[in-house]
Amino acid sequence: MTEHIKAWNSEYRSSIWKGHYSLDLPGSLCKGRLLDAGCGSGKYSIPLHMRGFDVTGVDVSPKALKMAAKGSVCRELNIEFLAADICHLPFPEASFDVVWCYGVLGHLLSDERELAISEFRRLLRSGGRLFLEVFGEEDMRYGGIEIEPNTFKRKNGIIYHYFNVNELKGLLRIFSCRITESKKEKRFDGHVYIRHMISVEARK
Repeated sequence: MTEHIKAWNSEYRSSIWKGHYSLDLPGSLCKGRLLDAGCGSGKYSIPLHMRGFDVTGVDVSPKALKMAAKGSVCRELNIEFLAADICHLPFPEASFDVVWCYGVLGHLLSDERELAISEFRRLLRSGGRLFLEVFGEEDMRYGGIEIEPNTFKRKNGIIYHYFNVNELKGLLRIFSCRITESKKEKRFDGHVYIRHMISVEARK
């Protein structure tokens, strides 16, 4: 496992789950087997399970998985959490109806992103859906020590890649997809900054 992936284990220090995240899913999509790829502390796994999905969460951080399992057990939810790298997932082909990958793909290098997308397609059943959310190039957090185009390493060792729509279309060329951009202004100390997020709903 590469150093920028190992670095995530030190990021998880608190076991507090702060409640449901907003899940912008089609109303008809509320059941089936779902993989939360890069589940972290369970901030999406738990509300997705509560929406009716049979959730399996995977992450590279043992600390995060411990937090996620604790959050699941205390709510009496039956969620399976496994240690795994999303570039090499331990499941047979066509295992899932949905793959959920929010805020994860941008923490990988270029070749790793290609591997992860290939794994997602392998694991999805025919007609299955992939949901992604990533940082856009205009985001206020853009910058750092550049190690690949639009990819930066921070002091903590974690990688941040910032996407544009055309890049995502190329990366997801093996899917049929709908891409949505969100640009919101944030004000800090009298200055205006942009939060640029890109969301994808793709179908195999």
